[in-house]
Amino acid sequence: MLLFWLFAAVVLLFGFVVFRGAPYVPSHRTDIAQAFDELYPLSDTDVVVDVGSGDGIVLRMASKRGARAVGYELNPALVLIARFLSRHDSRVTVFLKDFWIAPLPSDVTVVYGFAVSRDMPKMTAKMQREATRLGRTLWYVGYGSELHGREAEKTLGASRLYAFKPLQQGKA
Repeated sequence: MLLFWLFAAVVLLFGFVVFRGAPYVPSHRTDIAQAFDELYPLSDTDVVVDVGSGDGIVLRMASKRGARAVGYELNPALVLIARFLSRHDSRVTVFLKDFWIAPLPSDVTVVYGFAVSRDMPKMTAKMQREATRLGRTLWYVGYGSELHGREAEKTLGASRLYAFKPLQQGKA
């Protein structure tokens, strides 16, 4: 009976997130390294936000390149795992937050995301809103899905880099 309840808890923790975003799929280190070394080379002036940060591998790899890394994750179990695995890295912060309703940090430079196709219009709108709110260009590194209606600045394998420039106030 205990095994049943444990299984049910795991299914609930990992299953409910699918209704708000992509399912948990661990990112491949080689793909992350290519994205942060070739597609958008990170530096110590960058602040990376990882949407659905999972176990925090993207955050830790961004931090190794000198960037400050902030993760937004809905699954409390994954937040705990990411915090544990990143516990000795002061440049990594993981929040139990919904990316779709939370404002980005004021110093963010790049957002990394693995999203399903159904969320891409919402991602485009969120990134444009945030670039306009912050008054500067924001970069989005997307893994897996394209932002329909937008042209990527660069493409490398399954990763794409997009620039979001702020709109002038009063213009859509």
